Parts: sequence; C-alpha cells; structure tokens
Amino acid sequence: MTALRKRCLWLSLPFGILAVVCSYLGVLAGPPFQLDIRMLEKVEQKHGRQARQRLTDWQDLIRNDASTTDLEKLEKVNAFFNRVDFIADGLLWKQEDYWATPLEFLMLNGGDCEDFSIAKYFTLKKLGVDEDKLNLTYVKALELNQSHMVVTYFATPEAEPLVLDNLVDDIRPASARSDLLPVFSFNGSGLWLAKERGRGRMVGSSDRYRRWQDLLNRMPEGLN
Repeated sequence: MTALRKRCLWLSLPFGILAVVCSYLGVLAGPPFQLDIRMLEKVEQKHGRQARQRLTDWQDLIRNDASTTDLEKLEKVNAFFNRVDFIADGLLWKQEDYWATPLEFLMLNGGDCEDFSIAKYFTLKKLGVDEDKLNLTYVKALELNQSHMVVTYFATPEAEPLVLDNLVDDIRPASARSDLLPVFSFNGSGLWLAKERGRGRMVGSSDRYRRWQDLLNRMPEGLN
C-alpha cells in the first residue's frame, strides 16, 4: 500500500457543500446486479480498459459472492477496495471536498477516505449485510492529527464495532484502534454522537444530514 493512499489529508471535518455528480446515473439494472454494457463501453473509451475491468471486477464481487458470514463479506469488500489509490480531493477533483460514488471511485482508481468508506458501505449492503449493523463513522486520526472516515460494523447493537479502514488493511475491533477517536456516525436510519466507543447516543435521523441525503439522491438506482 502506498504512503499516499494511507493518508487522509483533511485538516477539519468537512461541512462544505456536497457535490456528488455522477455522469453515469442509472447505469445499474435491478437484481441481479448488472452494469449496463453501454456505460462500460463509455468508461473504457474515456478512462481505458483497466477502468472498465475494475468495474466488472466489482460487479463480479457482488454477483458471485458465496460468503456465508458477515465477517467473510467484510474481509472481502475491505480487501477489494483497499487496492484503490488514496488521492486527495484537491488533486483528483480540484475541489476541497467531493464525495464520489463507487462508480467514480473505481473508474478513476482513486479517492479519499470518504470515498473508500462510501464504496465499502454500499457494497456491503448490496451483499446483504443489514444496514442496522453498518455505520459511516467520522473519527480523528490521532497520529495524523486529521479527521477521517471509516466504516464500523456492529454484530449486535451493543457489540464493540469492527473498523474497516483504508489506513490499515486488516479489520480490527475499535478497542485495537487507539489511533482513532470517534466523533459521530450515521447510516440510512440515524445520526449518532460517537465520542465514546460503541454507537453512541442517537441524536436524530440521518435525513437531517444534508450531504448524506444528497449522496443518496445521486446514487445509481439499484445500489442505495
């Protein structure tokens, strides 16, 4: 893993306007998971054969999954996306803060920690992991002194979460990630304070978090 991908170069939690503009909306066609061949051809023309291959590999990951446990799914998805390069938004998008869809993330083979987390979250949902067990969690990466996003997985509501992170390849329980300080987390059903280990105190519906709703509205049909 390159040092570039291992770093999340944010100085503060992003509260700017979310811009998630995907030029290939509507490219997914209902179950079973299927990428539109015309979209794949356009991707190959614009970004090359390897970009198309990354998308078809992602499709195959979802369509051919034979995992029997959530942990198998977590490990498979975490390893798949952690192969992508870390690239800061300013370099990749010429913007301070941009939340990419999983399609954009894989097409360009790069993104920041939000993009890693978003891609993992929606892929795990597509593999059948219960959304109630998944959170997108903002933390402070203490060694880098920067804000950061990870996916957290709760086997039960009161369980210690597992952390899926682009900074560390292996999945570890939160207690083994003393380098991360939780701040808040959210998913499709709620928004939680997370100053302590665990899910924290629920403070409202995630529909109050505008950027999350913007992302959902721009996600291709069949993935959210």
